[in-house]
Amino acid sequence: MMNFTLNGNAVSVDAEDDMPLLWALRDMLGMTGTKYGCGMALCGACTVHLDGQAVRACTLPMSLVQGKKVTTIEGLAVDASHPVQQAWKEHNVPQCGYCQSGQMMSAAALLAKHPNPDDNTIDEQMQGNICRCGTYPRIKAAIKTAAKLGSKS
Repeated sequence: MMNFTLNGNAVSVDAEDDMPLLWALRDMLGMTGTKYGCGMALCGACTVHLDGQAVRACTLPMSLVQGKKVTTIEGLAVDASHPVQQAWKEHNVPQCGYCQSGQMMSAAALLAKHPNPDDNTIDEQMQGNICRCGTYPRIKAAIKTAAKLGSKS
């Protein structure tokens, strides 16, 4: 039995040590906002936070989740009040939307570490989150807006 905190709530999951967190989230806990993309931690669609750090859930074994705090897109802010959620909406970032939960989770982790990132920091920290629709300019603009919104709270 794996015990951890998911979006602020204690959960227990009967999962094997080597089961990827992604499958426990989606198939056992109903957190379908976290997407399967490549299965090799290359595209970023499955990004969640583990103790505040952006991680790829598709390759993270459940054994490393035991006793930790996991935040998915569903737990970022239920009322969409997180600066990243507000900025994503303001800039109409999603096109197809498939990668966006991973993009947003990476952006939230970036802003927690770097509250006022420059272009190079954004590019460096968001590298590895692939958007097939090419909404990178809107993503970058939204991150800058979220930084401004976050500094007001």
